[in-house]
Amino acid sequence: MKEPKVLVSGCFDLLHSGHIQFLKQASSYGRLLIAVGRDKNIEQLKAQAPYFSQEERIFMLNSIQYVEQAFPSSGSGMLDFEPDLKRIKPDYFVVNRDGHTKGKEKLCQRFGVKYIVLRRMPHKGLPARASSQIKKDVRFPYRIALAGGWIDQPWVSEICPGSMVVSSIYPTIDFNDRSGMATSSRKVAIELWGDRLPSGNPERMAQLLFGSENPPGAPYVSGSQDHIGLLVPGISKLFYDGGYWPAKIESTRDQEVCEWLQEVLHFIPLEPRPDEYDPLEIKNLEYKWIKQLGESGKYCYASILDFDVKGLGESLRLSLEAWQNILPKTVLESTLIELKKFASHPGATFSGSGGGYIMVASDNKIDRAKKIKVRY
Repeated sequence: MKEPKVLVSGCFDLLHSGHIQFLKQASSYGRLLIAVGRDKNIEQLKAQAPYFSQEERIFMLNSIQYVEQAFPSSGSGMLDFEPDLKRIKPDYFVVNRDGHTKGKEKLCQRFGVKYIVLRRMPHKGLPARASSQIKKDVRFPYRIALAGGWIDQPWVSEICPGSMVVSSIYPTIDFNDRSGMATSSRKVAIELWGDRLPSGNPERMAQLLFGSENPPGAPYVSGSQDHIGLLVPGISKLFYDGGYWPAKIESTRDQEVCEWLQEVLHFIPLEPRPDEYDPLEIKNLEYKWIKQLGESGKYCYASILDFDVKGLGESLRLSLEAWQNILPKTVLESTLIELKKFASHPGATFSGSGGGYIMVASDNKIDRAKKIKVRY
């Protein structure tokens, strides 16, 4: 008896264990053939080219034991496999639940092909994977600045050296512009390298990004903590002593530390910074408060390494207090009102001058809070 033929179709970009499990299940129905989306068609449908070329994707699929043959789809559009369905005349066409559409089902009915929809089930002992989430993870990251912000400006740290803490985070959500998430620097990076991280030494790449955003004669120099926070993985303590670039960078990529921080840090959206808002209109550059600002960054980093949520919260509070005294225009009255709602937690601050996100350090769940994912 002739073995049944099974056809599946898809992009199969960023191949992962979920794909393999799906192909294993599909191959249980017979000889497995795969119509692979062409680069040009994927780009037209998704307004973005695939990460891997069709030649690479077909090579990888043909190397899998469950696959008899993978080949480029002959058609175009959402049903680019239609000419292949007519030519091959498979007994089964298999999709998973995410890939199911009425159009596919009707096409199979028209050609007398049995249409199978599989549940998405990870292989035993492996995590569930989805290409949509992986694509989010490989997009260009954001950065968060915790305690010590503004110490990266030479006109601050030349009065008293000190530290601040930044962390690179995955783009699990699209953070608002003008909200203290380094979105301006991120846009410059995407112009340089596309919506993905460049290869090479992260600190060197951060220096290149700093130079690109701050060409000679720029009226305002964007702080280098933005560029380091975007490109250097993990959590970093940056020590500034009057220069544009930190005199020392200390980082941790320890998985347990990074996952602890993302568990105890909670983001609550505020309105973005108002247009034409100048946070530097008033400067009170007193040594006492600048010293507290720089020490809050040192305290913050030590608390993170010690898994000390109370210390983390206190460092956020000390940093905020320093801002209020050094640059009072950075802290709006409306933001202070919102911060008071979280007075029962170990500590809180906010992400951007005049708006952004409230950042709360707490072991407890907080309603409406968004979670971050540290890129380590």
